[in-house]
Amino acid sequence: MKRFYTTVDIAPHAGNGFVVTLDGRTLKSPAKKPFPLPSRALAQAVAAEWAEQGEQVAPHTMPLTLFASTAVDRVGPERATIIAGTAAYAETDLLCYRAEEPAELAERQARLWQPLLDWAALRFDAVLKVQTGLMPAPQDPQALNALRAAVEAHDDWRLTALQTATSACGSLVVALALLEGRLDAEAAFEVSQLDETWQIEKWGEDAESAERRANLRVEIAACRRFVDLLAAAA
Repeated sequence: MKRFYTTVDIAPHAGNGFVVTLDGRTLKSPAKKPFPLPSRALAQAVAAEWAEQGEQVAPHTMPLTLFASTAVDRVGPERATIIAGTAAYAETDLLCYRAEEPAELAERQARLWQPLLDWAALRFDAVLKVQTGLMPAPQDPQALNALRAAVEAHDDWRLTALQTATSACGSLVVALALLEGRLDAEAAFEVSQLDETWQIEKWGEDAESAERRANLRVEIAACRRFVDLLAAAA
């Protein structure tokens, strides 16, 4: 859409947090809801996304705005559904499915993935079973319940980032590790793309795959930045 504003600023919200203003008018979500942002740092970053737009406003270049509006419009009203969908990734978590061969790939998976499963076992008391092959195998209900509780512990803002990271990584364990600082954004991308990277090393990469991977890298990094800005001093 065409840019419809000149000035961008932030202002304290009457209740709590900060709002972004466009020409003095409070920015609202696509559902026309105001969304006060929990920290000044996040409000400033969202405002910067709007200020950096040219003659046309390109929503795909504003991931922080998208996260914030999603938290208000979708995650808050549909919290139970979002929690269930995100927690369900633990049932078939990427890290639990290992290759039988080639040995080089199996060794790489064990070396990079097993420490994360060990971390999840210690951090959340959630021991997930590892198997070879692609056919799903049931996980211990106790482990699944523990990981669901870990998802539920996130407020709507962080749950928004967790849901996005889980989908992008194909792994709840990797997403939790990203949000808790066990992995940085690049490491989360690398471990979640391990199989694809191995295939590329052997056979090369086409343009479509390169674009998809680039988008995932940006999305995962945006999740980490969103959480960092939420945690910044208000």
